[in-house]
Formats: sequence, structure tokens, C-alpha cells
Amino acid sequence: MKRSEVKQQYKWAIEDIYSTDEAWEKDFDKASKAITFSKYAGKLGSADTLLKFLKEDEEFGKTVERLAVYAHMRHDEDAGNTKYGAMYARIGSLFAKYSTEMAFFDPEMAAQDEKYLKSLMTDKRFSDYDYMIKRIIERKPHVLSEAEERLLGMAGEIFGSFSDTFGMIDNVDLPFPEMEWEGKKIKLTHGMYGIILHSDNREKRKEGYEKYYGAYTSLINTLTSTYYGNVKKNVFLSRAYKFNSCLEHALFNEDVDRSVYENLLKAVDANLPSMHRYIADRKKILGYDKLYFYDVYAPLVKGVDVKLSYDEAYDYVIKGLAPLGKEYQALLKKGYDERWIDVEETEGKRSGAYSTGCNGVHPFVLLNYQPTISEVFTIAHEMGHSLHTYFSNKNQPYAKADYKIFVAEVASTVNEMLLLKYMLADAKDENMRKYLLNYYLDSIRATLHRQTMFAEFEYEAHSMAERGEPLTKENLCKVYGDIGKKYYGDAIEHDYNISCEWARIPHFYRAFYVYKYATGITAAINIAKRILTEGESAVKDYFKFLSGGSSTDPVSLLKLAGVDLSTTKPFEVAMREFDETLTEFEKLSGI
Repeated sequence: MKRSEVKQQYKWAIEDIYSTDEAWEKDFDKASKAITFSKYAGKLGSADTLLKFLKEDEEFGKTVERLAVYAHMRHDEDAGNTKYGAMYARIGSLFAKYSTEMAFFDPEMAAQDEKYLKSLMTDKRFSDYDYMIKRIIERKPHVLSEAEERLLGMAGEIFGSFSDTFGMIDNVDLPFPEMEWEGKKIKLTHGMYGIILHSDNREKRKEGYEKYYGAYTSLINTLTSTYYGNVKKNVFLSRAYKFNSCLEHALFNEDVDRSVYENLLKAVDANLPSMHRYIADRKKILGYDKLYFYDVYAPLVKGVDVKLSYDEAYDYVIKGLAPLGKEYQALLKKGYDERWIDVEETEGKRSGAYSTGCNGVHPFVLLNYQPTISEVFTIAHEMGHSLHTYFSNKNQPYAKADYKIFVAEVASTVNEMLLLKYMLADAKDENMRKYLLNYYLDSIRATLHRQTMFAEFEYEAHSMAERGEPLTKENLCKVYGDIGKKYYGDAIEHDYNISCEWARIPHFYRAFYVYKYATGITAAINIAKRILTEGESAVKDYFKFLSGGSSTDPVSLLKLAGVDLSTTKPFEVAMREFDETLTEFEKLSGI
């Protein structure tokens, strides 16, 4: 379908950001001329001057945000339109110029007397910036001289080269094999591998698994060298910035206490018997003498085929999220009516789904809607992101509106949890209920168990490098293989291919990122459970979290919603939810 054939109602109202490209160009010129921040260098010890600087920087930030979001969205409407790709590239150049101009800021602020910085936190004029100033004080021991900061900044592109190299291997140079699929010869790309792995054709799953991993193992030496280089880079930077470990460095940047990471690993590890049970149940239901990793995504429940049009699906989501109250439902309706959402799959449009937005304008959602159950969940998920952004922007000043990545998946997953519970209550037959229970089990397994397994591997790999142990293909595969055996248990056959899985995970090039998926679903399970049992009081607390932006550290924000990740309790609640869901699934499956 061409974009010109899509009804206006199903296209996002991008004109709410800029009515024309000419208006964008006008703002771009304005932003280009506003990069004069170095004039403030050496003068931030004056509160009046600092305030003037912060206000000026804020206005620049708002403008660049609008410029970037507009260009990015236009480009995603049709990647073949090079005009918008060029516009987005210009934003990158603009930001690079800005970063150079701002090189003085962190070192100069870190050099300020702590008494002066603390006095700013009690000055009402700086109320919008109190959390930022608190973080400046905390960063003081880790900020280098201006010359050192500039040098490390200049090396930024080099530091990113390991991720870039992996991206080129993974997306361009990987020798994707060919195979027969549904009567046609196809290339086994990442997307096709996912489709084949979820199919009920075991022979094809096996063939796809062996050929797909064969492509990675054929490059295992290069992939090992690339990953080892990335880990060594992380070790170098953590030491350069005076941290005791890579984990400490990563958690400090997110303002998250180490206990959260440790609680996650501890709680999941203690509750692995439920995971082992689920894997053993898969083996029984599928009726196999031996279960292999290419069987882990095979469908367990068949005959469920719910096809809803986009309009029907959206209405269903609004009904399913009723526990969040009428205001939340009204905002969902507003998003539909005022065209926050780009719905249809069209030629050249970016695949997948996401939520985006800029301060001063409502959020936007990109979809490529297809009439499947999973796409109904996608609507709920992306609108969860959008309304989190909406409430944060509405209730926080610009300096505190943008919430941290640590909590970015919470609101979206809360929506999915509430919708799932509504679907279970609304299920018309036993097979549908069984399907939904299995969907829930697989969601928790993939997002909580699997991402924690990844987090444990990352921790071990970085610890080895910090101790001076070289990372070879042999010891990386052994570490990953041993962790996999612990997580999946004895009901599945552990082979060499799966011990090499670490070599194909893109997120490993953003160290200690994946654990946030696990903490996100943990928080969401707890919040949804509390909303459904306590009602209005829990919803009010949840709205405090949604409205919090980055007004304080993310763990404290989650405490507003009744979730304290500095204890093991939320993780135990999530693990118990998995166990109880598994018990009900087993009962319906006659196991």
C-alpha cells in the first residue's frame, strides 16, 4: 500500500510539530545560531550567570528536540525519501557542534565548591534543576579535567566502533544461509529465523537453528575479538572515570543502587525450579523424547485465531485498561481521535512499532498494524510509553520531564499486564485461556528469566576482564553455556550452538542494559497486581510515578507506585506470579 492511499485518520498528525518543512528549516537556522554556549565558560560560579546559561540551554534543547523528532518521523514514513534522511543527519552534525561547545560544562561545575552547589539546591530559582545539581555533586569524584574530558569526547567515535563493527557483521557481512520455506528458497535473515523458530514445523526449526548458528560460529573468532574489544573499552572507561567496576560505572549513570542488580540475580536464581518445570512441561506437551533449543518457541496451543480490525483492537484496549480510570481511558481516546498514531504498513515505512515525542507536543506512535492478538498488545504497549511521556511532560518542568531508561518499559508493560488479565477474564473458551496463560509465561520467560541470564553473563565477562583474564571463544562459550544449563535445566539438550548465543546479542554492546528489561517487567507485574487488588489508591500512586519524569532517582520513583526494588520482595512477587500462572496452565493442559 502506498502512503497516499491511507485514510487521513490513520496517519499521525505530524503537522502538530511543524506545519511545513519550511517551518522546520526556520527553526534549524535559529538553533544553529544559538550554539554560543562557550561564552559562559569560566563564569558559572555566579548563580545569576548559571541560571541564564541553563535557561538558554533549555530553549536550545526544546528546539533541537522538535527538529530531531520531526525529521526522524518523516524519514520513518518512507525511508526511500532521502530528503528527510538528510535532514536528520543535519541534526547529528548540529548536536556534535553543540557537544563541543559544552565540553567546559561538566568539568567547570564539578570544580565548583560543594557549599555553592548545595546553596543552589535551596534557591527557588533553581527548583527545576535541583535533581541535576544533586547529580553534579555526586559526579564530582568522577569528572576529569576539561582537557581529559575533551580527549575522551574526541575518542567517542572510536569507542563506538566495536558496536559499529558488530552491526556491520550482524546486518551486512553475516553469511546468511539459504533454505526451503513454504515451497520457496529463502535467505535465513534475522526476521525469517524468528518466524521459522515460532512455527510448528520441527524439521524446519531444526534446519533453521543449525544453519543460523552455523553462520555465527563460522565467524566466532571475529565476533570474540569484537566483543572482547568492547569489554576492554568498558574497563578502560570505568577506570578512567575512577569507578571500581564496569557495573558500578553503568549503574551510577542511571542513579541505580547495586543492590537492585544483585536482588534481581539472587531472586531469579532462587526460583529457577519453576523455569525448569516450564521447560519440562514444553517437552511433555510437544511429546518429544528430547527437547532442543529450537523447540523453545514452538507453539503449545493451537486453534486460536482472533482477527480484530485496528478500530476494534483499539476499543478493546481502552476497555481492557479500565482499571486505570476514566482519565486514562479518555487520553487513549484522545490519542485515537487526534491522530497520535500512524497505523498502516506502507511502502518504505519503518518496520515494527515505537513511541516518540517532543516537549510541548503530544506523543506519537508508529505502528504497522496487522489483525493478530500480539498486535493488540502492541497498541497497549506503545500507548503506555506515550501516556508515561504525556504525564511526565505535563507535570514536570522541561529539565525533569525526560524519564530514565531504567523505568522506560514499566508503563508499557503495566498496560500489557492489565490487558492480559482483562483478556483472561473475557476468554470465551478453555483453549483461549490456555493460549493467554502460555503467552504470559513466555513473556515472563523471555523478559525476566532470559534477560537476567544475559545480565549474569555480562557480569561474569566483565569481571573476568577486570581481573585481567583474556576473553577467548572457549571461555566465553563455557561461561555462557554453564549459565544456560543453570537457567534452562536438564529437560533440554544443551549443545555447542547455544553456548555461542552470546555472540549474536546486539544489546551486549551497551553494557549492563538488558537487566532493565527484567526490572521493568518485575515492577510492572507488581504495579498491575496492586491496581487490580487495591483499586483507586494504587492507581493514584501509579499516576505519581507516571508524572515523576526524572524528578528523582528511578528506584525512588518506583517506590511512589509501591515497588521497592532495593528489596527482594518485588522480584519474589514476580517469580510467584510465574509459578502460579504455570500451575494454572498445567491444570488446563492436564499435566
